[in-house]
Amino acid sequence: MIPHPKAAPGGPAEPATKASRLRALLASPQLEFLMEAHDGMSARIVEGASFAGIWASGLSISTALGVRDNNEASWTQVLEVLEFMSDATTVPILVDGDTGYGNFNNLRRVVRKLCQRDIAGICIEDKLFPKTNSFIGENQPLADMDEFCGKIKAGKDSQTDPDFQIVARVEALIAGWGLDEALRRAEAYHGAGADAVLIHSKRADADEVLAFKRAWGDRGPVVLVPTKYYATPTQVFRDAGISTVIWANHNMRAAITAMQEVCSQIRRDESLAGVEERIVSVGDVFAFSGNDELAEAERRYLPKTGQGTRAVLIAASRGADLGELTAERPKCMIEVRGRPLLARLVDTLRDEGVRDITVVRGYCKDKINLPSIHTVDNDLFAHTGEAASLSCALDRIQGDCVIAYGDILFRHHILDQLLDAAGDIVVTVDALWRQRTADQPARVRDLVVCSRPFDPDLWADDPDDGPARLVRLANDIGADEAHGEWMGLAKVSDAGARLVREELAAMAADGTLQQASLLDLITRLMDKGQVVDVVYVTGQWLDVDVAADLRDARDFL
Repeated sequence: MIPHPKAAPGGPAEPATKASRLRALLASPQLEFLMEAHDGMSARIVEGASFAGIWASGLSISTALGVRDNNEASWTQVLEVLEFMSDATTVPILVDGDTGYGNFNNLRRVVRKLCQRDIAGICIEDKLFPKTNSFIGENQPLADMDEFCGKIKAGKDSQTDPDFQIVARVEALIAGWGLDEALRRAEAYHGAGADAVLIHSKRADADEVLAFKRAWGDRGPVVLVPTKYYATPTQVFRDAGISTVIWANHNMRAAITAMQEVCSQIRRDESLAGVEERIVSVGDVFAFSGNDELAEAERRYLPKTGQGTRAVLIAASRGADLGELTAERPKCMIEVRGRPLLARLVDTLRDEGVRDITVVRGYCKDKINLPSIHTVDNDLFAHTGEAASLSCALDRIQGDCVIAYGDILFRHHILDQLLDAAGDIVVTVDALWRQRTADQPARVRDLVVCSRPFDPDLWADDPDDGPARLVRLANDIGADEAHGEWMGLAKVSDAGARLVREELAAMAADGTLQQASLLDLITRLMDKGQVVDVVYVTGQWLDVDVAADLRDARDFL
């Protein structure tokens, strides 16, 4: 949640509701600002920029809907947009309510509906329905003053939130009726119960609105919309005692400019390369849309596939190929976008319900100090292999257990697939390893041969043959022979965990454990007749071995 800009540690509590916050804003002794928004996303952006409130512009909402600012969008259609805006933000919204969408009876219903949706206030203008934008044409007719006063009274009588604000917009200057008429109308509207007066002008200077404020004095808050007299220094408004300035349509105008430029360039270039670096990332779009909150809610409310499953992560090695980056920390603790690799792997496991996580430490073991994990140490890490590290956690390999390298990143759906697999020993195999590694330098890879290749048209395992099975796992398999690359991610059942423990003990007894890899462990199990099932995945993962992998990891995240 973005705090109200006026909130200060130890200071007075903020008003409790959005309407009371708008009321305090309009009554503030200092100049306040409202920024235009026209949908949920733009409203979130306004709040993110620390504006104290939002102006829901009728012109901008109409434009976003592809219609003219002439009440072509019905008030119920506008209300639907406002509901999204209100749900997306915590700051108060003042709605540009045109003429009130009809007579006093229409406004009564509008006000009740706005209060139901936690909208803080409405601004209505003293023109005829259907309205015409103030900057179009000359000498637009104005509403009867007494009739408009009745509309204000009806709105105030209908509000269900006592702090809901009604701002009366005086159009006398726009219509060319002069200062005296503007003052006469403002006084009448104030007397009818309007909480503030918006005095509007389409002149290129602020002279006539400032003249109005001098004559009006301090009878009530005065709101300005300096769209036409934008060159006037803001300090002038402060000095004049203006309550609030509305930046009325600039997000919509900026959006149109940006979309026109991007569309033109993509059409011209027939490529995205020229625009991708100057627009927000898809990840930023997800962030603005609140995907983090949804992920947290899913963790809270959805059943977890991995509940009751343990994990053992092997993170004992330095990662010497990363050079100075691992001079004082193991590679699993290198930060990518502000968080260590191992922390991100642990988060992925926890997101899927795997809570009991053990990390095998070795090099710079004191640097692996993440909260809520178990640790065991392989103090002989410099002279032993992966199987020896795994054996340090022998008593943790119990029940359903995920076994993984500590330097890999992968999407959640891969872990979902693995946890759903039924075999006693299951490994994940990337069937698209060639595409994923095409532009990477040659390196040693854990390639596999399986009982059958990946079939992109097969949505599930063949019911006749069951899942694909591992035939061979090694570093010396030819690229033409390989069906994929092992990710360094596996799962064992309770029975599979017992087999792994027994084989590690056998390797210790025959003297092969110290230098053995996980590949050697799995191969020994297969040589004894153990079936190893395969879950095929299609990319969406990476491991970190060299510095270039960190760049890929940043892009991945």
